Amino acid sequence: MTKNRVLAIIPAKGGSTRLARKNIKFFLGKPLIAYAIENAINLGECERICVSTEDEEIAQIAREYGAEVPVMRPEHLVMDPATVVDVCLHLLGELEKKGEVYDELIILLPTSPLCEASDVKKAYEKFKERDGAFLMSVTEYEHPPFNALQYDIDGIYLRSCFPESEYKHTKSTECPKALHSNGAIVIVNVAAFKMAKTFYSDNLLAYEMPADRSVDIDTSFDFDFACYLMNIKKDKC
Repeated sequence: MTKNRVLAIIPAKGGSTRLARKNIKFFLGKPLIAYAIENAINLGECERICVSTEDEEIAQIAREYGAEVPVMRPEHLVMDPATVVDVCLHLLGELEKKGEVYDELIILLPTSPLCEASDVKKAYEKFKERDGAFLMSVTEYEHPPFNALQYDIDGIYLRSCFPESEYKHTKSTECPKALHSNGAIVIVNVAAFKMAKTFYSDNLLAYEMPADRSVDIDTSFDFDFACYLMNIKKDKC
């Protein structure tokens, strides 16, 4: 039986709005991107581990930690409304031009340094066991969205975000469990992904992670909180 070809992509553009240069910001001794690269290496399944970036400094750091940058990201994929989906489809296309066709794609974001190598391994094992086409790492909402509020059109009075929900006035502890993507891991069947052009599908598998490993760094507060959690973990070891 032929072994599936697995590609890992780590999207890491140079610009970031709320936390400058966050993808290579040093986090407890090494740049954030290094954690994602090391998790991909430790999985032991990836034929290539590629970073998508337009930034020469990020590309150099990625190579130092064991990843490849086979092609620099074009400018139109650096600015909004370009998405991670667009970035992955672009890199897959560029590799296919060179005759490289992959069966499975693992996307790891550098902004999730608390995600452990064991998380990536368990997520991939679940993807294989269930013969999945799409898998996403998720964590439980701290506050369920069913009873969320928003301002009315005038911005004065509060209204329910989901007025038809039977849980709109229910205590959070009595609402159904709700999950959201934590941004750490996405695994897809390449053929299904190229057809759907999204990470979401009708048969989307979940790999659930605890909140203390699900921090997605986007702001200085997120960064400081992740450092705090990591230091607590070190103190317990």
